[in-house]
Amino acid sequence: MAGAAVTKDPVRWLDEPEEHNYPAALSYLSLVYDRKQAKQIVGSLRRARPTEFKAKDIFRASRLSLLGVSNTHVEKDQRKIAVGTPLSPLLLVRGPAPGELTIADGYHRLCAVYALDEDALIPCRIV
Repeated sequence: MAGAAVTKDPVRWLDEPEEHNYPAALSYLSLVYDRKQAKQIVGSLRRARPTEFKAKDIFRASRLSLLGVSNTHVEKDQRKIAVGTPLSPLLLVRGPAPGELTIADGYHRLCAVYALDEDALIPCRIV
């Protein structure tokens, strides 16, 4: 039909991060913070309320580069999206200075979604 809007199939998301995302976040955060502080941050992430941000805004705030779709983890997440498997929300940590954002877990998921739709809303837990 002429003039009909084309809608994208939305990415499906889990309501809660998967349990294995928290140890992954702890592993990464232990590189950035001392172990005690990393554990405290992960505890705060577990209690954080769900929120959403656009993929492009998360990238801008994190100052990370987009991983190419040839990255095996990005490919895996894009296959999940294609078959309708829900993805886990991202775990994000605000830095002490304005403009600092650490993706504690979910970088590959972010890249997979961004490659499909930079305006996609991505569920997150952020502290």
